[in-house]
Amino acid sequence: MDKHTSPQSAAPHTPLPPALAGEHHRLGDLGYYVAGRGRPLLLVHSVNAAGSAADVRPIFDHAVQERTVFALDLPGFGSSERSDRDYTPQLMTDAVLAMLGPIRERCGPGPVDVLGVSLGCEFVARAALVAPEAFGRIALVSPTGFSGRRTLRGPTGSTLGKPWLYKLLTMKLWADPLYRGLTRPGVVRYFLERTWGSKRIDETLWAYCVATARQPGARFAPLAFLSGKLFSADIQRVYDSITQPVWASHGVLGDFTDYRAMSSVAGKPNWRFSVYPTGAMPYFEVPRPFFNELDNFLAAPAPAAPRPVLEAV
Repeated sequence: MDKHTSPQSAAPHTPLPPALAGEHHRLGDLGYYVAGRGRPLLLVHSVNAAGSAADVRPIFDHAVQERTVFALDLPGFGSSERSDRDYTPQLMTDAVLAMLGPIRERCGPGPVDVLGVSLGCEFVARAALVAPEAFGRIALVSPTGFSGRRTLRGPTGSTLGKPWLYKLLTMKLWADPLYRGLTRPGVVRYFLERTWGSKRIDETLWAYCVATARQPGARFAPLAFLSGKLFSADIQRVYDSITQPVWASHGVLGDFTDYRAMSSVAGKPNWRFSVYPTGAMPYFEVPRPFFNELDNFLAAPAPAAPRPVLEAV
């Protein structure tokens, strides 16, 4: 495919092709992929105007060599239901927790290692705090909630959502044309270039982003994202409370390079960090160094299950 040509799968109502080379299953209104054998690893993609499990394709393809890998399409994205409903951090966290069922059915009991990307890291962290005994090692790639100097330690369950902005974005008169404008092939390319910090984006990911954004109901979850409803105002308290081993990594190019607030967890013994000379998805750009560190991190013995945290999040 020529990189400047829109993919045929982007046509309205054309069935969405698989994002990953694995079995595709449904769990209620959720879609997910699974492949491989061994200890389970759950992947949770980033959230943006055209997010899906395609965001984690290189990790999925690599990890299936040693692991049973599950990749979730979050509610409102990819192959999951895209109905007009209230998209919140709780809904996304519940989806991560729901995946424990099929993982245990296929792999048996025991802690599940999990990797999140960008805003998906917040849902992973919250799920790990709700059910600490269920999760083992936690990898966070370009986690949100650490930018600038502001403190995100708001009331439990609070978000950064602006009701007036959500109401404005979702007005029937322009909600659909607005979203279609934001997900035109050239605009998708522009935002991926900002994510990479260069024009050398992954063309397969670009094509899938354009395709998934043309599915019925594709606008509902992204417009909630754009209004701030999916960002937690208490996320630094959540990160602080994680007891499992955590590996956080990020790049230094593109739009997502401000991690000053990560100093709040820098001194914690269960956290370790890596920085790459890349954009926000280093596993696309420097796969060998990234996967070496990921494999070493995940290869450590599963930690003892921590005591449950009683505070609701």
